[in-house]
Amino acid sequence: MEKNKNLKVVDKLGFGKCRLSLAIPKDQNYKSIKDLNGKRIATTYSTILSKYLKSQKIKAEIHEISGSVEIAPSIGLADAICDLVSSGSTLFTNGLKEVEVILKSEAVLVANKKLGKEQQTILDKLLFRMNAVRKAKNTKYILLNAPNNKLEAICKILPGMKSPTILPLANKGWSSVHSVVEENQFWEIIEKLKAEGAQGILVVPIEKMIL
Repeated sequence: MEKNKNLKVVDKLGFGKCRLSLAIPKDQNYKSIKDLNGKRIATTYSTILSKYLKSQKIKAEIHEISGSVEIAPSIGLADAICDLVSSGSTLFTNGLKEVEVILKSEAVLVANKKLGKEQQTILDKLLFRMNAVRKAKNTKYILLNAPNNKLEAICKILPGMKSPTILPLANKGWSSVHSVVEENQFWEIIEKLKAEGAQGILVVPIEKMIL
């Protein structure tokens, strides 16, 4: 966006999340974006900031600098800054407060809009492999022992990709159940399984998952 490159976002990768924000000294009052009229704003992202200010009908003096943008107000170089913010700890350390979010960002995979057939094939293969690893990181393989009279209830808790795998154990009246669970549902599911009589629950990380 800063370099005005004509690219397409192929996939959002879900990490490196941050936002590009405007910040001012925390002891200053702020009511709206209009408070930045006529102010000096330091940033590394002058193109994006310029477009944003224009869209908001704000006229400000943009100072393009690289690195340590957050110290600009304290040394008298600017009245405000426009910089990337993640946790906000850097702003806090430098006596600044976030007042406007220009855009939200994350790591993405981008591509030329005019890829050739061979290049597109390579990209598709790359996406397939990346998605297999990403999917695996969000899931766990689970194995447990269950009484046969509780299998129906346990299978409803563990749908898996299609349905759980059930194998008979040497002990009569018991089976081994194998399935896959989502990371964000893990503890809730474990509690439900235990309540239905599941025992010997084993959880294994998955390296890759091909759907």
